[in-house]
This record gives sequence, C-alpha cells and structure tokens, in this order.
Amino acid sequence: MMRFSTAALLLLVCAAVLTQAQMPTPTPAPELKKLDYFVGKWTLESTLKPGPFGPGGKSTGTAHAEWMEGNFFLTSHGTYEGVMGKGIEVSYMGYNSDLKVYTYEEFSSMGERISSTGTLDGDTWTFSAGQMANGQKVRGHFVMKVVSPTVYDYKLEFSPDGTTWNTVMEGKATKVK
Repeated sequence: MMRFSTAALLLLVCAAVLTQAQMPTPTPAPELKKLDYFVGKWTLESTLKPGPFGPGGKSTGTAHAEWMEGNFFLTSHGTYEGVMGKGIEVSYMGYNSDLKVYTYEEFSSMGERISSTGTLDGDTWTFSAGQMANGQKVRGHFVMKVVSPTVYDYKLEFSPDGTTWNTVMEGKATKVK
C-alpha cells in the first residue's frame, strides 16, 4: 500500500509540473497601456462644495503612480490635506478583460475603501461605484477629463437614485516633471 501511495504522489507531482510548464505566461491586456498616462508624480488641487460632507473648502494632495511588476496593475501612493483632514491613500488600477472595464481599488488612512469600475470614452475616464454616505446608499461617479499630457480635470458626483447627479468636488491634477 505504501508503494502505491508513493507512486500515486509522484504521478500527481509530475502531472502538476507538466501542466504548469504548458500554461502560457499571462500577458497584460492591451487596454492597460492607456493607464500609462497616469504614471508619474502629480499634484492635486480641489474644492469640496458645501453640503452633506461639510462646509466645503480647498484641499491639496500628491500622487505617485507606477506600474507594479508584471504591468497588470498601476499602483499609486498619495497624500491629501484640507477641509476633510489630512491623510494618505494607496490605490490600484487595472483592467478586467472578462467584464471589459477598468478597475479601481483605494484604501485610505481614514478607513475608507473604494471599489469601482471605469470606462474610457475619448479623453474622459468615468469610474462608478455604489457606496454608503451618511448612512444612505448612494451612487458615485469620479470623472477625469484629460486636458493635456500633463493636466486632467476631475469631479466627484453623487446621486441618491442614479439619475440626478450632484457635483460635490471639482479639481485639477498637474503632472510634476
């Protein structure tokens, strides 16, 4: 019985090695190349409008984005300071080939986690997510419009019903050379 178990184990190990050897190395989806635009260091300036998130005001931030080894995900480390406080965040952008959408995951030092999917239409990126805000479920859009190779404008919109959108923040990102 021991001889049979050893032979079966060796057969399984050989099969696993052969199967792994035959699998092609994954390659990044061609759509990921469009995220190259965001690689580099950025400064951000935004204005939060008065409303359910507070009295409104200015905020500034920085972001540094680079490709994770393998080029499947763009990672960004950022800082922010302003009317909502001071903190740091890390985010990951990628592409889901099955769903044909860009993906965005963000985690902040304020305990926020944002998970959204996005599309690119011409020079406009739109990331959408459902989330809780002040105890109510709302839909959010983060829209980035490329103005030049080194500037994009952005805005954050929320909607309680998915049809009426309210802009709660607008800003500008500038690439630092």
